[in-house]
Amino acid sequence: MKRVIAIANQKGGVGKTTTAVNLAASLAATRRRVLLMDLDPQGNATMGSGIDKVQLQRGACEVLLGESDLAAALVTVEEGGFTLLPSNQDLTAAEVRLLTLPIGREIKLRQALLPKREAFDVILIDCPPALNMLTVNALVAADSVLIPMQCEYYALEGLSALLATVEQIREAANPQLTIEGVLRTMFDPRNNLANEVSAQLVTHFGDKVFRTIIPRNIRLAEAPSFGKPALFHDRESRGALAYLALAGEMIRREEEAFAAQARAAVEQDSAFAAAAGNGSGNESSTDHAIGEDTPR
Repeated sequence: MKRVIAIANQKGGVGKTTTAVNLAASLAATRRRVLLMDLDPQGNATMGSGIDKVQLQRGACEVLLGESDLAAALVTVEEGGFTLLPSNQDLTAAEVRLLTLPIGREIKLRQALLPKREAFDVILIDCPPALNMLTVNALVAADSVLIPMQCEYYALEGLSALLATVEQIREAANPQLTIEGVLRTMFDPRNNLANEVSAQLVTHFGDKVFRTIIPRNIRLAEAPSFGKPALFHDRESRGALAYLALAGEMIRREEEAFAAQARAAVEQDSAFAAAAGNGSGNESSTDHAIGEDTPR
């Protein structure tokens, strides 16, 4: 599972950072080498991982501006099992400076990430709640985008805007960008509207909607105040178990896709071999016929 996944939704309050931190910890629990990149100037993923954003010497700002290489800015999250590129409000200034660059401003993160990409099995990027230059950098650097969303009416509008942006990124800078999946968060099955929107999502996006649903859960909500993922705050909580289930579902999807590719390759090789065999047989019979017609 070698992937760079941007976690994005321009609508705030949909569980984006909660998903980034808890998915990072859950994937790390499966013995994957995980890097979480905090690309939000609010630094919530940084604080939620137990890192003091006020005391940062280096972070995402310096990496994007080329003032530090990525390796020097990374920190280990002990109670999480993953590596973090932290951020703070300085990242806002970095975005302003990026906007003044005449060329190459949208590929800064991809360039910075390149030397360390193979060192990790999964790289997650927590995007800001806006379709700005930081989010564009994340989408250009990513293989896929995971979209957390609440099942409410206005969330559907935000999803449409994000999908339009993804299509623009595909056309302009990253044709390989795919949708990793749509994740239903803060879900309350007692809410009729939530159930209705959930059904609409499945109808429109099919298997792109993760089967795993993240419930409303007090342990998930309070874990950031302790600077820990829910898995390290209360591993038996419904929230922690839901993100473990999400990690498992993502891994199974990856394995199933790989198996399908392998089957297709075998079938293609078999078809080629059969065609080659038929061709050889036809050639032999033709030679024999020519030999028979040749006068002695």
